[in-house]
Amino acid sequence: MLKGKCVVLGVTGSIAAYKIASLASALVKLGADVNVIMTKNATNFINPITFETLTSNKCLVDTFDRNFQFNVEHVALAKRADIFMVAPASANVIGKMAHGIADDMLTTTILAAKCKKLVSPAMNTNMFENQIVQDNLETLRKYGFEIIDPANGYLACGDTGAGKMPEPEVLLQYIIRELAHNHDMVGKKVLVTAGPTEEAIDPVRYITNHSTGKMGYAIAKAAMERGADVTLVSGPVAIEPPMFVNVVPVRSAAEMAEVVKNAAGECDIIIKSAAVADYRPINVATEKIKKKDGEASCIELERTEDILAYLGAHRKEGQFICGFSMETENMLENSSAKLKKKNVDMIVANNLRTSGAGFGTDTNVVTLITADGAKELPIMTKEEVAHAIFDEIVGR
Repeated sequence: MLKGKCVVLGVTGSIAAYKIASLASALVKLGADVNVIMTKNATNFINPITFETLTSNKCLVDTFDRNFQFNVEHVALAKRADIFMVAPASANVIGKMAHGIADDMLTTTILAAKCKKLVSPAMNTNMFENQIVQDNLETLRKYGFEIIDPANGYLACGDTGAGKMPEPEVLLQYIIRELAHNHDMVGKKVLVTAGPTEEAIDPVRYITNHSTGKMGYAIAKAAMERGADVTLVSGPVAIEPPMFVNVVPVRSAAEMAEVVKNAAGECDIIIKSAAVADYRPINVATEKIKKKDGEASCIELERTEDILAYLGAHRKEGQFICGFSMETENMLENSSAKLKKKNVDMIVANNLRTSGAGFGTDTNVVTLITADGAKELPIMTKEEVAHAIFDEIVGR
């Protein structure tokens, strides 16, 4: 995912420094060329040998260290860097970076770097909230640095509050967002629906389906990684939403329809992958019907609103609309008919009887159907399918 990308990690004097070992390891596993620069204070919390072992690169600490290939090392590394993350970033180093002070290897290198710069503050709550530190962070923002908000929690000093460095998995997502894919969707607003809906029969029972939301969530994540502004309208699911995505939780088809209608007019691309329940109860009869093991209430049903048909009928000029079609037979014929009937640009079709496709799996086997014809894709992860969908959309 990050093969050929040069990631520079700047580590400063904070107890959270030890967590960056996990981040460095994760980046290496994704194929990145990881280079670590430490302040001298940081070496009191974690040994440079740890980073050298994990990255197979020399960990730089001393600006005047001669034990490396002859070049102006801070300039050479700054030129190669695709992204520079300072984490944990102490109040001291934040102040230096904000005012152009370059008195060690870390601050010298970041001053010479033209790549994207991320700063993750980590310090005592009172220090973080000090107006001097806040002013320095604002100065960094003015100069194009992205500041990662610290988490709230119990700190090493015993205080509880803001100032805790986010976990390595969170920091990793910031880097992946910047480097993993071409940002060919910057400026695009994307609306994605995902998951099932639930139609209440009574306070206990409801009608739903087997959708897990995995495909829709993968689509939202892929759009975000390609630079789009993404809104994800999600029915009830049991998976974590992707970072950097605006998630709007809903439960019923009516709730989903209302949110989609309100948001659709502002969107450039709409992908309806939610498996909306086709029917909702409108009356639970008082009379009982006999069944084998007892009695049950009669339930009167009506169809829920066809969200995709509404979108097709109310599309704005230049808008791209994509729907999903899950079939058990005559997949191409039924899905092609749906493309025309719903007045949409693409149908992503799959057969629930195909191995590796359908609800709950981590893979999918789909066919992309447009007015130009059908393009069958091999079995892929749902993340790969999501990017294949956007490759098709962006390439049109």
